[in-house]
Amino acid sequence: MSESSAEAVAELASAATGVAGNWSKVAGIAGAAIGVIAAGAAAGVAIERMTVGRGMRERARLALDSTGPYGSLRGTPGTARADDGTELYYEVDDIEPEVAVTPKRRRLFGRKAPAPVTVVFSHGYCLNQDSWHYQRAALRGVVRTVHWDQRSHGRSARGVAQLEDDMPLTIDQLGRDLKAVLDAAVPEGPIVLVGHSMGGMTVMALADQYPDLIRDRVVATAFVGTSSGRLGEVNFGLPVAGVNAVRRVLPGVLKALGQQAALVERGRRATADLFAGIIKRYSFASRDVDPAVARFAERMIEGTPIDVVAEFYPAFTDHDKTAALTHFKDMPVLVLAGIGDLVTPSEHSEAIADLLPDAELVLVPDAGHLVMLEHPEVVTDRLADLLTRAGAVPAGATVSGYGSTSSTARRG
Repeated sequence: MSESSAEAVAELASAATGVAGNWSKVAGIAGAAIGVIAAGAAAGVAIERMTVGRGMRERARLALDSTGPYGSLRGTPGTARADDGTELYYEVDDIEPEVAVTPKRRRLFGRKAPAPVTVVFSHGYCLNQDSWHYQRAALRGVVRTVHWDQRSHGRSARGVAQLEDDMPLTIDQLGRDLKAVLDAAVPEGPIVLVGHSMGGMTVMALADQYPDLIRDRVVATAFVGTSSGRLGEVNFGLPVAGVNAVRRVLPGVLKALGQQAALVERGRRATADLFAGIIKRYSFASRDVDPAVARFAERMIEGTPIDVVAEFYPAFTDHDKTAALTHFKDMPVLVLAGIGDLVTPSEHSEAIADLLPDAELVLVPDAGHLVMLEHPEVVTDRLADLLTRAGAVPAGATVSGYGSTSSTARRG
């Protein structure tokens, strides 16, 4: 994007915050502003419009929505209550209990076998627990897993502190939310924590506030496409001048738009093609992403209301949990990122790995921010290895290679 385009974004954003009462205009120019940011995506959409009719595109979306398996996996539901009263939704995929405890196991563990390891997956910003679809499918029956929706995302309730008390959302709050889920879904036994993007930040916030829990119960951790801080320096693949212009006005624009969510949501639907191109650009790096996967990501992000987007955004600038990483030094750790990630650049994962010298660093070529959907076989393979190293699954266990691409990862 050119600097002149960035200035156009700033002008559009300023106009949005200054228009009093004309919220339909705000909704329209918000979509235009974001379209300018992702100029490459917008150009792709324009070409598609010249070659594919709108009706055909809509029918294709409906077909993908009705036939795709993504997001169809369900487990045993449960709810946890956060410290502010927010109801957090989670699901458990259990493994079949042993029919009988052998005499040898009785000698090793006494009358009762130890609690199984539980793998807890935390999703990213504007996503939900279904973003781990491939990994969830691959691990079913192999290890006990918990998948939860962060507050105001997926099936969890809107954050009470934010909705009723107008309290700012913080990453520390998300760490306390994860603690509430662990207390409800994994009251005992060893835990493996897996976090993508904001989910990884949530894991760091948990460690910062509950170091004893990490020391006593967490046996391994995976950080996927995440950051320990300095997110305010990310340029999203844009020129510095353009990023600075957008960064100055974006929080105010999001807040203003969030106050008129219904009108903005109608604007988002009206510009669905443009948003689809933007989502694809900032979610994936490879050119041959399965259209059903791309549509699945689009649906998750579209499902996050604009007021929630606005509510969460400021928390990332303040996020700094670098010091909390020390709590993960004495356990197996996987740090994985897509080299083409424009949202949380792979340099942030490398910085995490630098502070955890015994961690395995995996950088995935031709992969963007949603690496677990774009190259699921790489992520699942490295997670399976992490679980084996942590003793969560026996070395002879078979983890299905659910989903595959032709790309391979290189270790950092």
